[in-house]
Amino acid sequence: MITDLTKSNVLWISFFAVVALTLSFQFIAQRYGLVLLDGLYDPAEVRAAIANMTAQQRSVHVWVTSTLDVAYPIAYGIFFVGTAYKFFPTCGKYLALPALFCVPIDLVEGVIQVLALTTSIDWIQAKAILTPAKFALVLSALFITLYGVTKVRVLRREVM
Repeated sequence: MITDLTKSNVLWISFFAVVALTLSFQFIAQRYGLVLLDGLYDPAEVRAAIANMTAQQRSVHVWVTSTLDVAYPIAYGIFFVGTAYKFFPTCGKYLALPALFCVPIDLVEGVIQVLALTTSIDWIQAKAILTPAKFALVLSALFITLYGVTKVRVLRREVM
């Protein structure tokens, strides 16, 4: 299963999925004037952003969070785990951990956001931990991938 994630076609498909989803978030946020809650971690800011949303914005945000923001961590998870294993065959299982931990954190964050947008259940305080952890893990996974790409390019130049 993991070796399937290292295949070039899987990596390219997941990469383009990440890019397409990233652009989709931006397009929808601009189209509907949304403040995306995924980027907010301060509970007071999250509550204020929700309070300032129209009914349509809440509805759109719920749709985005329950569709695109479910696909997004799966796409970047596949990409980052695959690149960790591909670029670092001996230690990839350890370097894939940031991405592996990030996916469930991002999904739990999404559940908290949907609950906050649709019910009176308020677990927004958890975003103070989950959102910074998500960003730290994604940035770690991105750094590992960029280092792997750089390492491969340098090795190719040395061979030539």
